[in-house]
Amino acid sequence: MKRQTLTEKTADELLRYIQEHQLKPGDRIATEADLQKDLGVGRNTIREALRLLMSRGIVTVRQGSGTYISEREGVSEDPLGFSMQSDRKKLTEDLLQTRLILEPPIAALAAQNAGRDDVEKLRVIFQEADARILAHGEYAAQDCAFHVQIARCTHNSVMEKLIPVITNGVMTFAENVRETEYEQTLLSHRAIFKAIEEQRPVDAQRAMEFHVLFNANRYRAEDQ
Repeated sequence: MKRQTLTEKTADELLRYIQEHQLKPGDRIATEADLQKDLGVGRNTIREALRLLMSRGIVTVRQGSGTYISEREGVSEDPLGFSMQSDRKKLTEDLLQTRLILEPPIAALAAQNAGRDDVEKLRVIFQEADARILAHGEYAAQDCAFHVQIARCTHNSVMEKLIPVITNGVMTFAENVRETEYEQTLLSHRAIFKAIEEQRPVDAQRAMEFHVLFNANRYRAEDQ
């Protein structure tokens, strides 16, 4: 078994510090001087340990302000190596299949577990996407945010960690279709949102399943 370096041990101690203090994304962690006292190591070791946590996407440094818990919570930008796959058609098909497996149950769980604040956040995102779709504008970013917030509405930490997979799937699909779909996306988003808002898990699951299936069929039809 490989022995840990002092930097690696300190990084683990910092992780425990973050967990024990229940720090959340956006929270500022203690100063280097305070961490030195708490962990009993030198400033250079603290800095190297923080750099290690930065490389893992756990913390981020804001120049002149301090070190904060990253919004990414340790999730890399490309956790499954999508950018390395040259066959974009196969990747898109696989992602659509994965979305069909994952997202309908996520929508059902969101309808079951979402609180008032969760629904209001989803409403704001839905309305932003709605406005862009009605104007026949670019709405991929809002579409991603919509699916991200649905996953957060589940209050399931594992589901929330799947957010990068979901958003990458949405963006990859958006990049690989020739024609942007407005009308059906609008109808599907409205049906999903209403079902979650009104706490109807079965309807939320069905609406999401239809939404993903429609997109999958549209992609396959374009490819013929």
